[in-house]
Amino acid sequence: MRFAVSCTHNTTMTIYSVSHGSTTWMNLIEPTQRDIEAIQRAYPFIHPLNIEDMSSISERPKIDLEDEYVFTVLHFPRWDEKLRLSRSSEVDIGVGRGFLITSHDGSLKPLERLYRGVESDIEKRDLLLGKGAAHAYYLVIDALVDHMFPILRKVDQNIRMLEERIFIDEGRVIIREIAVLRRDIIALRRIIRQIVPTIETLDRYVGHVFRDDLEDYFDDIVDHIHRARDIIDEDSEVIANLADTADKLLSHRLNNIIRVLTVFSVIMLPLTLLSSNY
Repeated sequence: MRFAVSCTHNTTMTIYSVSHGSTTWMNLIEPTQRDIEAIQRAYPFIHPLNIEDMSSISERPKIDLEDEYVFTVLHFPRWDEKLRLSRSSEVDIGVGRGFLITSHDGSLKPLERLYRGVESDIEKRDLLLGKGAAHAYYLVIDALVDHMFPILRKVDQNIRMLEERIFIDEGRVIIREIAVLRRDIIALRRIIRQIVPTIETLDRYVGHVFRDDLEDYFDDIVDHIHRARDIIDEDSEVIANLADTADKLLSHRLNNIIRVLTVFSVIMLPLTLLSSNY
């Protein structure tokens, strides 16, 4: 379901919304100021600072526990094919009795797939929204966290390829590939490690915030995010060791070249002196 509200300056405000039972999911993609104002009118109890956060793309991950709702800012990785780098994409999530609000820039594919499925498929709608807003909130975060693992598996594959090529390919090519992969790992590590304390805080207070029995579900999310952190930490150590190995191999090859040039110079020096005398 889509609600279009006419605005001044010949613009149209569109808020994507799906309702099922007693729960409504409002999905904002690149929200305008008028979108934000509409949310504030619909839910006046949401703090103005949280409303402001929905229109910002530079907030650090955080969680605000209020009396009538929970507001979280989370960052998840998305792959930038052009830069060959994982970029951080922010999603702001507000959840309270009977409502779930997500605000993002549309680049997080799992969130887009989840919403399209709920919008078009009644079975998926019942699965996500049928057990209330708190359970829907868990499913959204769980889908975003799980989406990190295909990205991490791709990083592992790239590391294995470099391990196989490091003694075969030309040194400068390997060093360049290691540098590109290392930059991606650093970016992923920064994103993942910032999520961890926010998810841990949510897990600690979920029983007090939501009446639903969701402790076990959020414990599972914490386990997943810890596993993702451990994987990227291990990848960081491996790529650092590969970079050190590549540097030593390149230095060894350069030393061999210098040794050959030195021998050649020693051989040519007497001939040069002799020819200069004559």
